[in-house]
Amino acid sequence: MANRILINFAHPRFESSVANQVMVSAIKDLEGITFNDLYEEYPDYLIDVKKEQELLLSHDIIVFQHPLYWYSAPSLLKEWQDLVLEAGFAYGDKGYLLENKYWLNAVTVGGTYESYSEQGYNQFPLEVSMKPFEQTATFCGMKYLKPFAVYDVFRISKEKMIDAAESYRKHIIGLQNHLDLVTGSYT
Repeated sequence: MANRILINFAHPRFESSVANQVMVSAIKDLEGITFNDLYEEYPDYLIDVKKEQELLLSHDIIVFQHPLYWYSAPSLLKEWQDLVLEAGFAYGDKGYLLENKYWLNAVTVGGTYESYSEQGYNQFPLEVSMKPFEQTATFCGMKYLKPFAVYDVFRISKEKMIDAAESYRKHIIGLQNHLDLVTGSYT
């Protein structure tokens, strides 16, 4: 049986993001994928917590696809986390309902792969910026997967962006069928 994947997509300016448009078009039509556009669903930030929790419970792998904003996520995704991953559901007494589900961040990054190193201007690998997501997943009893990242999205050629989107599609298909495919980045 294939793993059911929920893509929680969060981009406040999706219309102007070529990288995310190409990535979304590469995976949105896949069978067994639920695509949940948070900014489309909640432009007023009034999140339907129970609906979102039901979506989480009915999927095996949760993908958070978003641009990296100031070494974090767009504000609606943070609001989503604050409200949906509540005590008694994601952790605490009568909680841990997401235990053993998988968490993956699929991010687009403006900087180059090299800029996310000790020698680069960001001073740390991307994985360090992603530690709050990893810790949240761990705290909820989820299994955190290495992020899928597309770097240099403001300067990447159209051909390389198409290649990156195809790599993302293959990664998602791989996760549907084989959870041993836990790495992924496109530089």
